[in-house]
Amino acid sequence: MAQSEQEILEGIAELVNEETGLPKESVEMDKSFTDDLDIDSLSMTSIVVQAEDKFGVKIPDEDTKNLKTVRDVVNYVQQAQG
Repeated sequence: MAQSEQEILEGIAELVNEETGLPKESVEMDKSFTDDLDIDSLSMTSIVVQAEDKFGVKIPDEDTKNLKTVRDVVNYVQQAQG
């Protein structure tokens, strides 16, 4: 079942919080994972794997490099669920 943009955002915020300790409210749509949230590639890989499980989608490695902002992930998950 497809989730709303807000539900996906909240899920991503939860994953980022669990992986990095960043407050959930710091995870906003237009934040960059590397520049704004300072998430390294190892943590990002872990977040992607957890997101696949949480949202029931597959995110191939070649697509992962294009997921630079929170909005990119939200949009990707929405399209994959749709």
